[in-house]
Amino acid sequence: MIKRINHIGIAVKDLDAAIDFYKKLGLEVSSTEVVESQKVKIAFIPVGDTRLELLAATSEDSPIAKFIEKKGEGIQHIAFHVDDVKDHLKKAVDNGIQPIDQEPRPGAHDTLIAFLHPKYTGGVLIEFCQEQD
Repeated sequence: MIKRINHIGIAVKDLDAAIDFYKKLGLEVSSTEVVESQKVKIAFIPVGDTRLELLAATSEDSPIAKFIEKKGEGIQHIAFHVDDVKDHLKKAVDNGIQPIDQEPRPGAHDTLIAFLHPKYTGGVLIEFCQEQD
């Protein structure tokens, strides 16, 4: 079951500048993390029971660098908090939705994640996100 929006991923060129902007809105960063496998540095900003996830590339060949090159900075994905990523991937495939990830993989904040291809989701990159026990 989809429980809530876990986070909204926002691609940024300059993580420090983006953090400064959100601080001007009265928001604070709760933590930062580097996800080496995705070549990205992330800053998490809680907003109620969800978060903004600011994503900055740590390498020119990272998915975020490629996204920014094609589309510019801005919303990159929406992540849904689910109870079982593997089950949601299966349901997506059963319903004709092509996943990017065939199996869940480790994500930030000690989660399991998987993405659905935006060609099958109305142009929105969707992430399923499951907390690990």
